[in-house]
Amino acid sequence: MGLAADLRKAVRGEVEFDAASRALMTMDASNYRRVPVGTVAPRDADDVAAALAVCREHAVPVVARGAGTSIAGQATGTGVVLDFTRHMHAVRHLDPGSRTAVVEPGVILDDLRAQAARHGLTFGPDPSTHRRCTLGGMIGNNSCGSHSVAWGTTADNVRALDVLTYSGERARLAPGGDGVPEALRRDVLALVHGDLARLRTGFPELPRRISGYALDALLPERGEDWARAFTGSEGTLGVLTQATVRLVPAPPARVLAVLGYPDEAAAAEAAAALLDHGPLTVEGMAADLVAEPARAALPRGGAWLFTEVGGESPAEARAHAERLCRAAASGTTDHTLVTGPADQRTLWRIRDDASGTATRMRDGSEAWPGWEDCAVPPARLGAYLRDFRALLAAHGLRGLPYGHFGDGCIHVRIDFDLLTRPGVARFRAFSEELADLVVRHGGSLSGEHGDGQARAELLPRMYGPEMVALFERFKDAFDPAGGLNPGMLARPHRLDQNLRFAVLPREPVATAFSYPHDGGDFSAAVRRCVGVAKCRDTGPAGSTVMCPSFRATGQEQHSTRGRARLLHEMLAGEVVTEGWRSPEVRDALDLCLSCKGCRSDCPVGVDMATHKAEFLHHHYAGRLRPAAHYALGRLPQWLRLAAATRSAPLLNAAARTPLAALGKRLAGLTPERDIPPLARTPFTRWWHAQDRARQPDGPATVLWPDTFTNHLTPEAGSAAVAVLHDAGLRLAVPPRPVCCGLTYVSTGQLDQARAVLRRTLDTVAPALDASLPVTVLEPSCAAALRTDAPELLPDDPRAARLARAVRTFAQTLEELAPHWTPPYVGRPAAGQTHCHQHAVLGDAAERRLRRRAGLTGELAGGCCGLAGNFGFEAGHYEVSVACAEDQLLPAVREAPDGAELLADGYSCRTQLAQLTGRRGRHLAEVLAGHLP
Repeated sequence: MGLAADLRKAVRGEVEFDAASRALMTMDASNYRRVPVGTVAPRDADDVAAALAVCREHAVPVVARGAGTSIAGQATGTGVVLDFTRHMHAVRHLDPGSRTAVVEPGVILDDLRAQAARHGLTFGPDPSTHRRCTLGGMIGNNSCGSHSVAWGTTADNVRALDVLTYSGERARLAPGGDGVPEALRRDVLALVHGDLARLRTGFPELPRRISGYALDALLPERGEDWARAFTGSEGTLGVLTQATVRLVPAPPARVLAVLGYPDEAAAAEAAAALLDHGPLTVEGMAADLVAEPARAALPRGGAWLFTEVGGESPAEARAHAERLCRAAASGTTDHTLVTGPADQRTLWRIRDDASGTATRMRDGSEAWPGWEDCAVPPARLGAYLRDFRALLAAHGLRGLPYGHFGDGCIHVRIDFDLLTRPGVARFRAFSEELADLVVRHGGSLSGEHGDGQARAELLPRMYGPEMVALFERFKDAFDPAGGLNPGMLARPHRLDQNLRFAVLPREPVATAFSYPHDGGDFSAAVRRCVGVAKCRDTGPAGSTVMCPSFRATGQEQHSTRGRARLLHEMLAGEVVTEGWRSPEVRDALDLCLSCKGCRSDCPVGVDMATHKAEFLHHHYAGRLRPAAHYALGRLPQWLRLAAATRSAPLLNAAARTPLAALGKRLAGLTPERDIPPLARTPFTRWWHAQDRARQPDGPATVLWPDTFTNHLTPEAGSAAVAVLHDAGLRLAVPPRPVCCGLTYVSTGQLDQARAVLRRTLDTVAPALDASLPVTVLEPSCAAALRTDAPELLPDDPRAARLARAVRTFAQTLEELAPHWTPPYVGRPAAGQTHCHQHAVLGDAAERRLRRRAGLTGELAGGCCGLAGNFGFEAGHYEVSVACAEDQLLPAVREAPDGAELLADGYSCRTQLAQLTGRRGRHLAEVLAGHLP
């Protein structure tokens, strides 16, 4: 039998050797790529043991993988990948008395912290990926996070580890070593006792020494701590099956003191002195990493320290923060105390997203990890940063340092050219010189994320060849066959091998969209995904949208990252071999709702909705499409035909007969959905019947008759007319049909979308020449005009002019009628901000308008799940409902009595009506209903 067949026979969890499953695991969040032979998702420790036995029999290496957010390449491998995120993710026991928890390796950090919080406890280490990283991955890399100045690294918080070696031995690793197999303990202790002097003097003293193996933890005076020695071994010694970890009391109250400094070096030099004041965090960021709008929330300065302090009460925490600020005052430019939890989360989000946002420089050029987290003694950080900046300049490189200034640990993404031979050669030369610089400052090549492939080759420069030889003997004692994560830490691959960009095409591929933010290069657009996996967040839903399909299914191929990985492999052509005809990519994109949430929520702005449209355009070029593409993708045509023939009453009646089931089946629609009724009188027909001579004589705007408003909910259009007239605005409606092309774009019919948009531009050209704003009531249509139109027609300047002219309903009122007083509604509001509005348009004007009208409360985020054609297509109903249950439906159920149910998008209103029986209304309808 073959490897895959033997694994399926032995393992109860999923065994996947297909191209898509392998492609999803080729990369982590690093610069590296290795293609596995297959993946296994073990259900328990016995499954792990069975998988190891089969792989051992076939002499196939094994790599353990959590969330895949490792930055040095250690979560990739050429053998079998053990995926711990699907099943082994339980908190098995939590003891508040002993302040410990027993967890499986796949447990997400925030899930553990949520359970600990019920007892006033937390797990101290908290990487910026805390909403999706796993404890197994944290133990593998010895992760730290922003609170390590208070609570230390993961190694400081591990009590005991249950592991399996590649040879199949079970070991319980804890201080004293009683649970270690006798032969293994004997061999390792012989290694330690044979070189005590080197182990006592050969490790630098600093809080963030992560590089190499922690052999010094096995010294007699350190209690022979096997758990600590294993932590940070990057899956090269054994496979973790269970961990007992320490929990710490969480301060009941916290205050974030943001200290401003003239520049990065000043902030770095000040950080160490703040440690005497007992902060929970001392995090540094410079102005070149913070977008202009975000700087408004920060105090004056060119760099900042995010310094959090705790207390037993809000007053105590504030007093603590004020003492710290007074002590730091002489070196600061300004400071701000942030006490509200929501405001603190907003500022922390800037820091948490830095690992993604730092991958794009201000000019749009790409920057990469590789030297992500060197650490030096905190007192030397300022001097190190000056030397680091000088080294960058000497190599003609740029980077955006940030990170754990209180621990002397710096994160940075650097604009390496990893696509050409000279660029890769410079990457190597810089890496070697930087390693020497870190060592001169008494530092560690890795201060948080491990060495992996990025830095392990350079460990002799830090430790010397004799210590590295001890590392190799330590690895051999645990894993004499070399079956666990080969190429990492001991006998590592070269740092310029296995670079993930080497397999990509060197010439831009022909595309329909212009990709203006990526130099017109689809490969560069796909490269945007660096794997930080914010799209895998599964914590409590907030105001974000990304990624609704992953939140519904929990499967990697339905995350933005998973789809980007498949597109990367499609371009590479090694694993996914059929290019644009790839069924693997098609199937992964099938559950993409085109919500555009990733365009705003992804730290690097991956735009999977555009990628999906591009792929479908090529995938179905010259061949028959799914029936739903004709039925729903060309919906504007069918609705115009129904209006022209005045057949809406007949069609509405037919939709309530048994013929509807047959029609839905033939059209590729899901049987669970009712066909929405067509309006008897389209909005444009109603408009042209009005006495337009009686319009106000105020500022003018074009009112866009989008397909959904015009043919399905004209009451939203007539309500908008009433409100805009009340505000004194003069309206114009295009004399002929116009369309944003949205339904054509979402189904990948991009040639038709361009033709539709060109006809539309011909129609609205006079309004554009007159510089009139264009008011669009349907958020998805407004977003399409803002983004899709100019990116599909980059050579037609009218498309860009139309994009600039687009306004939402609230934006029009705020801009053209700033002194108008809206009618007072005086009721709570519930419902949802449209996902495209969140991603492309912003909802600040809508929030202000609701507030002025006395509509209180916040609308839900997320995606309604209907998402235009998505929720009507066969096979999508269950995911569509699950997306609605994520945020929208709970918000509606929890709404107070008498709340106005707001939903500006037609899809959102339809989803609400079909799943709850309640009617949502456009904000224009609510305001119109309260006009005098």
